[in-house]
Amino acid sequence: AVALRDLINAHRTHGHLAARIDPFGRAREGHSSLDPAAHGLAGAASELFDAGPLSPNAARMPLSDILAALRSTYCASIGSEFMHITNDEERAWLIDRLESSRGRPTLAREERQHILTQLHRAELFEHFCGIRFRGVKRFSLEGGDSTIPLLDRFLESAGDAGVKELVMGMAHRGRLNVLTNIVGKTYAEIFTEFEDAWTEDSANGGGDVKYHRGYSSNRILRSGKSLWVSMASNPSHLESQNAVVLGRCRAKQRTIKDYERVRVVPIILHGDASVIGQGVVAENFNLSQLEGYFVGGALHVVINNLIGFTTGEDDARSSRYCTDIAKMLEIPIFHVNGEDPEAVVHVARIAFDYRMRFKKDVVIDLLCYRRHGHNETDEAMFTQPLLYKEIKDKPSVLKTYAERLLAENVITEAEMKDIRRSLDDSLEKAYHSAKAIPVDPTPEPGRDRWKGITEHFSFDPVETGVAREQLAKVAAAIGRWPETFTPHHKIIPILQNRARCVEDDLPIDWGTAENLAVGTIILDGNVVRLTGQDSRRGTFSHRHAALRDVNTGDLFVPLSHIDEELNDKVIKRFGDRGPEARRLEGKYWVYDSPLSEYAIMGYEYGYSLASPNLLVMWEAQFGDFANTAQTVIDQYIASAEVKWNRWSGLVLLLPHGYEGQGPEHSNARPERFLQLCADHNMQVCIPTTSAQYFHLLRRQVNPQRTFRKPLIIMTPKSLLRADIAKSRVDELTRGTFQEILDDPTFAPGGRAAKKEVRRVILCSGKVYYDLVARREELNRKDLAIVRVEQLYPLHTQLLHEIIATYPKEVELVWVQEEPKNMGAYTFMQLNLSETFGWELSCISRPPSATPATGSPKKHAEQLNEFLTDAVGASSKPVVVAH
Repeated sequence: AVALRDLINAHRTHGHLAARIDPFGRAREGHSSLDPAAHGLAGAASELFDAGPLSPNAARMPLSDILAALRSTYCASIGSEFMHITNDEERAWLIDRLESSRGRPTLAREERQHILTQLHRAELFEHFCGIRFRGVKRFSLEGGDSTIPLLDRFLESAGDAGVKELVMGMAHRGRLNVLTNIVGKTYAEIFTEFEDAWTEDSANGGGDVKYHRGYSSNRILRSGKSLWVSMASNPSHLESQNAVVLGRCRAKQRTIKDYERVRVVPIILHGDASVIGQGVVAENFNLSQLEGYFVGGALHVVINNLIGFTTGEDDARSSRYCTDIAKMLEIPIFHVNGEDPEAVVHVARIAFDYRMRFKKDVVIDLLCYRRHGHNETDEAMFTQPLLYKEIKDKPSVLKTYAERLLAENVITEAEMKDIRRSLDDSLEKAYHSAKAIPVDPTPEPGRDRWKGITEHFSFDPVETGVAREQLAKVAAAIGRWPETFTPHHKIIPILQNRARCVEDDLPIDWGTAENLAVGTIILDGNVVRLTGQDSRRGTFSHRHAALRDVNTGDLFVPLSHIDEELNDKVIKRFGDRGPEARRLEGKYWVYDSPLSEYAIMGYEYGYSLASPNLLVMWEAQFGDFANTAQTVIDQYIASAEVKWNRWSGLVLLLPHGYEGQGPEHSNARPERFLQLCADHNMQVCIPTTSAQYFHLLRRQVNPQRTFRKPLIIMTPKSLLRADIAKSRVDELTRGTFQEILDDPTFAPGGRAAKKEVRRVILCSGKVYYDLVARREELNRKDLAIVRVEQLYPLHTQLLHEIIATYPKEVELVWVQEEPKNMGAYTFMQLNLSETFGWELSCISRPPSATPATGSPKKHAEQLNEFLTDAVGASSKPVVVAH
């Protein structure tokens, strides 16, 4: 009995090593423990044993039959890895599902015919495109055709389970095939793109290629049920869309109150080279079970071509399988031979059911091949001659499966011809129709939730002031917590001051202004989500949006409890189902993220796509840490509106400012964002007062604004508590964000007259206060300092109006604390020169290959030098703020 148990466990653990999963039938190494002799069972083939789940009706079986059942289950077309899972219930469930079926599905005749039809759809589409659009890149699915019946099975299973929407993401390999056969994009729309016959969206250089675009449609399934299927747009940056899909899925779950995570399900398709080669994949896997990012598990499918662009498996990874990275989650991984479509469908059923039952990710590694090179114009024989010799003469999976069904009398030749004729007719009809009347292939930017939103930016001001009573209500909530809750004693006075700041008309610091903005946005009926590596407390201990009980470690978010009556209803309704369940009806979600920028920023971008009424914010620990997410910034935030007609109001909070902390903690690289600015694609702002920040956040989701653009905010560090940056309550009760702030010294009733001004300094950010301090020390009345609070879109008309109030012969100077080759100078000079013909000289730190010096002494010297050039020499030593 012990020997048999060991033999069975050996197959459960190592059977995948001998599984016939290679699409070319090449021998695999196996494992010595799969041999009965390794367990002392040599010569025991006829001996009877109790084989547990393998024994039908609990009957004793000969060892030969047990071994045949084990090999059918674990060493045939499916190689299963699941024994690394430590959860006994999950392991037992998987064993039962695999062993009760012997690794083979029981399929009705109609189901097998349906699989054949799906293979026909996959192959005929590729063949038609190859003939009609010879030499055009399409990144064919040929060789991986079983992807279509696999995904089709997901759709049918989802419909049966009551799922309302599938959110999908994939790269370019096979994407057009999936778009038409799974997502529902019409042949005519795809053929229009092949003909390049629709160009309205690309008049200004926008519009991405056909195998990058997304799409969505309502699919009517064979059961008669409907299912919304959406495919996210993606760039060629492989795996970058995964996080976007997950974030979008989470937001959709929230909007339909899918608290069990069973009505909106994500599907992510990977490539074998990218799933193991791209680090963002590990970042995304790490999000799987975290409270702030949990979506109930994703269905992962690897279209495993056994090759990258030209890189083979030996050069692509150190691990045995490309999916080994997924073992970090203790989830099942199924390796399945793409040449056995029935096994593929069987695995799809098991994978879907596992995800729905255990709310965890699951991976299917579909081993197949790529009939052509990387694209249809690439010669693969240059780099993989042996592999492509085998591919050249290999019949398609459609051919081999059709021959099998014909031999088994599952289908007739006449029925086969009818399927082919019907599909051929549909393709031809769509092709000629698209040539005659092109069909707009551009998807709608959003569905019902985005009605009334356009892409047109406007400087028209919107009122963002808030009544004092509303501010007082939010302030009171900030300083309130349950009687049984014990905050840290050092936080209590901070929160108490915030609680009375409105009633006592206290100066409002940065963190208080943000909390008041968030609270009033919630009272307006919107939802706010903030994430980042230290966002609950704030990197600089300035936010305290979430409190920890010093005795229990429990979490309390004051702004989720502005309305106590509502909060009581929520707790009564959902009871003690965990910290997230207690805030299901709340409006403020703030999470400390894992140490990731790439995946998290992508996730939040995806979340922001769900609705224009979401204020979604991601905060960097320090601004330059966003560098790690540059792909998301370049490929999604900056360009998605033009490329894919997708709108987002995502906010990036990037701490920025020179306080002598060295190159890693000073510069959020505003110049990089400004280089990406065009077509009114995003907003780049550097507010200098807490009131400006308050109005800026409230402006972002204001219903009077009929557009949504990403907002990049360079937030301060040393100014977070500085008196000079604080605002009065009445600055929050009226007005709106000001893109440009004129010098208050020269305002009506000010201390100086504009006619005396000889130099106007333009600047952004914290350097304004350094300039003001030096000017006051030297008592200069001939120097004005104008703040550009929104660098892009630059309000040139307002700037011109302000400058026109100064003498004509005034000297214009741009002053920045960043090195001359960084910061906003190049952007400002180019724009003002082209718009007005203004010559704008620059005073700054000298050009540098690194953002800042690591020496506080050198920092102070540089600060003094450019302040002297801008305003004049000081007799006092420069004090560096730390």
